[in-house]
Amino acid sequence: MGSALTTIGLPVALGIIMLGLGLSLTIGDFTRVLKQPKAVLTALACQLLILPAVCFGLVLLFQLPPVLAVGMMMLAASPGGTTANLYSHLFRGDIALNISLTAVNSVVAVITLPLITNFAIIYFQPFDDQLGLQWAKALEVFAIVLLPVALGMLVRRFWPKFAEAMDKPVRIASVVILIVVIAGAVASNWALLAANFAQLALITILFCLISLSIGFWVPRMLKIGKRESIATSFEIGIHNATLAIVIAQSVLGSTELSLPAAVYGVLMFFVAFGFGFLIRGREPQAAMAS
Repeated sequence: MGSALTTIGLPVALGIIMLGLGLSLTIGDFTRVLKQPKAVLTALACQLLILPAVCFGLVLLFQLPPVLAVGMMMLAASPGGTTANLYSHLFRGDIALNISLTAVNSVVAVITLPLITNFAIIYFQPFDDQLGLQWAKALEVFAIVLLPVALGMLVRRFWPKFAEAMDKPVRIASVVILIVVIAGAVASNWALLAANFAQLALITILFCLISLSIGFWVPRMLKIGKRESIATSFEIGIHNATLAIVIAQSVLGSTELSLPAAVYGVLMFFVAFGFGFLIRGREPQAAMAS
């Protein structure tokens, strides 16, 4: 995956996606977390503490090779993507909470993603030279994640009409570019992906299911409303696989590291869709706002 399609195309695709996220964000999306501190803190605790521990346990249980183990941990450290907002909308979650969580998670991930990835690299030792996310590479993560978001927010702040007009075209463009780039990457590395798909399918499905379940049931046990719990479920359960793939390939220069995220990125759409129907149907519709 060292071709221009992936070394240039994937970061550009992610940049457009994050720019689109920024066009939909305001400072109010960050300050709104103060109005729902319990839901936000619960979601962050699940995302930053519980999920990496769960993923670590699954990796040990499945006895993945070191490179794939690190790839799984990198996926666990990735924040929720904009896809979470779509699923939350479909299954009547709190969209405002989703947007706020995505905004906060994107900022926090700049610190936590390198930390968790470095821990995994040190523990599993997949590289002879102990390649890791050093400061220079951590700055690349910052540039990849936050700069496009900040640019989008600035456009939204000073040119709101332009931002509103560009919101839909940018979303469409990001999806089209992402599909083209990932399809090209998969086609050029089909043998490698096919060889590891069976090994990664079950663990990625389990991780997705467990992530969604933790994101829904932990808030519910803490008496957080169902709409908020649906929002946190998708925010925690739907990881930004594209970010994990870009970091693996463009920052760390490893195709194999990106395989767990690539497999997860395909399967999670179906898992999350089925899970959405499950949690939506467990309580009467009138109770959705409780």
